[in-house]
Amino acid sequence: MTNEVIAGHPRVVAVVVTWNRVKLLTECLTMIGAQTRRPDVVVVVDNASTDGSLDVIRSHFPDVEVVTLTRNTGGTGGFSAGLAEAVDVHHADLVWAMDDDTIPSETTLAQLLASYTAYGPGLGLVASRVVWTDGRDQPRNIPRDPVRASMANRRAAHAAGGRPIRTASFVSLLIEADAIRQFGLPTADFFIWNDDFEFTARLLRHRKGIYAHKAVVVHKTVEFGTKLVDPGERFYHEVRNKIWVFRAGEAFGPIEAGSRVGAALRNWILFYCHSRNRSAMRSGLRQGVRDGLRTRPRPTREVLAEAGYQLAPHW
Repeated sequence: MTNEVIAGHPRVVAVVVTWNRVKLLTECLTMIGAQTRRPDVVVVVDNASTDGSLDVIRSHFPDVEVVTLTRNTGGTGGFSAGLAEAVDVHHADLVWAMDDDTIPSETTLAQLLASYTAYGPGLGLVASRVVWTDGRDQPRNIPRDPVRASMANRRAAHAAGGRPIRTASFVSLLIEADAIRQFGLPTADFFIWNDDFEFTARLLRHRKGIYAHKAVVVHKTVEFGTKLVDPGERFYHEVRNKIWVFRAGEAFGPIEAGSRVGAALRNWILFYCHSRNRSAMRSGLRQGVRDGLRTRPRPTREVLAEAGYQLAPHW
C-alpha cells in the first residue's frame, strides 16, 4: 500500500519502547495524547521494567496497549516486538516509533504525516528533527545524507518540507508498514547501538526517506549527544554491531560500505580520544572486533521468544 492510497486517513500506530524511566515515559505518553492529530493506537513495549512503569500506564493511560517482555532486550528487541505488534495485531498503515525519552511537540505527528503525504510515491519513512533540552540539534540524531540523490528526489523532499536521507534514528520515526513487511524487523540481537542505523539503511536501500525539519521532538538524554560523549562499556556494542552491519551486506552495497567503514573508524578514534576510561574502550574494541567477526546475530524470532514474545510465522 503506497502513500497515495493511505493519504486520506492512514491508521497510525505509535510504538514507545521503555525500560525503567517512568517519569520520562509519563511525559512522552502525555505528549502523544496531546497531538493535534493523535495516533489511532499507542503501544508501549516494556523491557521488564522494575520501577512501577506498568502500574503508571494502567492507572494514567488506560487506552495504551502494553507489550510486556520478560527480560530486557534493549532498544532493538523492544522495537522489533513493537513494530511486529503494530503491523500484525493493530494493522498499521504507518508506525510512529520512539524511545521513552522522546518528547514530541503537539504537532509532531501532524507534521510527519504532512511531509509523508506531500512527497509522493516511493517514500518508506520520515524522520523528525531531534533537539536537546536547550533547543540545539542533537548531533547523533541528525539523519545521514545519501551518497547520491537524484534531482527528482531532492525536489520531492524539498516540496515535502525536508531533505533526502540515507539513515535515521528511532527518535521519532514514521515508517510505512508495508516497508516493514517487505524488508523486515530490526535485528533484535543488536541490543543497543546501530540497530536503527542498520534497519533504516536496509529499508532505504530500496525506498526513499526524508528528514522533516518541522516535525520536532526533544530527546531528553542525560548529556548532549556528540562524539565527545564517553560510551563506556557500550562501546562493545558499537563495534560488534557495526561489523555485523557491514558483514551482512543487506544495508549497503560494497562501494557505499567502504565509505561508511571509514566514517565508523573516524568516530571510534574520537570516542577513544575523549574517553575517561580508555582501558574499557580498548577492551570493548577487542571484544567487539572478535565477536563481530566470529559471530552473527541470532534470529530475531529466537531473541524475542526468550523474552516471552512470539513473532508471527511470516517473519
